[in-house]
Amino acid sequence: MKLLTKEIKAKLEKNRNMGWQEAKPIVKFFNPVGSATWLIGEIEEDGDTMFGLCDLGMGEPELGYVSLAELEAVKVPPFGLGIEREVNWTADKTMKEYADEARQTGSIQT
Repeated sequence: MKLLTKEIKAKLEKNRNMGWQEAKPIVKFFNPVGSATWLIGEIEEDGDTMFGLCDLGMGEPELGYVSLAELEAVKVPPFGLGIEREVNWTADKTMKEYADEARQTGSIQT
């Protein structure tokens, strides 16, 4: 599965000009055999560096940057699956609201 479509990328680029606190995440990625989750709200001009709420499943979700190329390169043993995009997911909160809730609960709640 392609992690970003042209439409999603255009929305991420548009969000770059908004403050992250007011913007809603555009896309959700997840590890199909683990607990890692990423809510991505924007992408930099380089087309690779994305900003969002990152939860690697260790109880400490944080806001930060992640590389699209690195997510696309992940192969999860033993099945060799990659990171996936939750196709039908739509944000119902701002990035700040997701981040505040994740800090309180220790994980992203979607």
